[in-house]
Amino acid sequence: MKTIISNATIVNNGESRVGSLLISDGKIAKIVFDPSEVLSAEDAEVIDARGQYLLPGVIDDHVHFREPGMTAKADMHTESMAAAAGGVTSVLDMPNVVPQTTTVENWRQRMELAKDGMHVNYAFFIGATNNNLDEIMAMPLKEYPGVKLFMGSSTGNMLVDKREMLEQLFSRSPKLIMTHCEETSRINANMKAAQEKYGDDPSIEQHPVIRDAEACWQSSALAAELAHATSARLHIAHISTEKELSLLGGNITGEACVAHLLYTDADYARLRGRIKCNPAIKTDADRQALRCAIADGTITCIGTDHAPHLLSEKEGGARTAVSGMPMVQFSLPSMLEMVDEGVLTIEQLVQLMCHNPAILFGIEGRGFIAEGMQADLVLVSRNEEPYTITSDIVLSKCGWSPREGDALHWSILSTWVNGNLVWDGTKVDTAIHGQPLSFSK
Repeated sequence: MKTIISNATIVNNGESRVGSLLISDGKIAKIVFDPSEVLSAEDAEVIDARGQYLLPGVIDDHVHFREPGMTAKADMHTESMAAAAGGVTSVLDMPNVVPQTTTVENWRQRMELAKDGMHVNYAFFIGATNNNLDEIMAMPLKEYPGVKLFMGSSTGNMLVDKREMLEQLFSRSPKLIMTHCEETSRINANMKAAQEKYGDDPSIEQHPVIRDAEACWQSSALAAELAHATSARLHIAHISTEKELSLLGGNITGEACVAHLLYTDADYARLRGRIKCNPAIKTDADRQALRCAIADGTITCIGTDHAPHLLSEKEGGARTAVSGMPMVQFSLPSMLEMVDEGVLTIEQLVQLMCHNPAILFGIEGRGFIAEGMQADLVLVSRNEEPYTITSDIVLSKCGWSPREGDALHWSILSTWVNGNLVWDGTKVDTAIHGQPLSFSK
């Protein structure tokens, strides 16, 4: 199948230029920017994209699609549909499922599930434990993105807290180490103090007090210390504080998540448990620092930490409401709204959400609009009249979004995965399946 996308504003490598593009055999076959040169191909579908923006498909480096083991709230089929509808063409999925992805065998089982389950491209992290270094060393290097390390207790109970294991992992890991950094002992002490003051289940507003900035700093600083001592490649996930930004540089990179760029602790009063996540959403000053960091290049990637739960599980206070929220369907439109706000440019957005994840993880053949690359593409447009996000357009299995009721101007018109139109602006073609990603580092 061949497709010609003509007269689009192509955003790639720091530039936005009007041009046309030919998709053939799943790849970008030809790109022209000279308006006098008209692309043609026998039996090609032609799309006039005048006034619209063509971006590389988004690579989300941080999702929890919940399969296997937690499929009441999400699965690969539903969440990859939501990803496709949001312009996300590749996802890196986390290991805290049931059973945990901490062995080569469990990782292979997830890869098998993804063949028929995923409508976008995929890869799975292996998770570190206090005793699975041999399993990590046995993983096939070109087939997984890295090692996920929980240096703080979070969803899934995969805390690695033995100093000896941490030192061995940082010394020997053959791949990038992506960390969840929160100091568990401090969180436990903060929770105890909050319970003594407010009762067994402190209000949701206490969540960023319990999981505070210091808990993040202590854990991230330890990870940075280990990375400096061993020269390991460290990627600190979902940075939520201004102070942690000082750790980034050299072999240490950082991810910002959309929720921490959107919300502040003032939003707990309105959205309650819907925006409860780990690490917690913090102050306006922290949000502003993160927004500056995505614009000046301090932060390397923007991910979602897409983590669906049933809405009933989000009820309660800081102890009982579960942490995590769905975001993959609305991450790109949300970031495009920030382009309108002047937080960053559309070229910077593409760098952070498409180019940099491909570079950081060594994802082969994706993340850029260039001849010979896989045709993972998304066509977006800005509408003068905004639309309101409602639950009926949410494709995640959990059926809700923290963005419900918000008005957005940006729409995802089309998403192509390996040259196949998987999202046409109204529905997902579930006959289309993604491919496993391959990695050069």
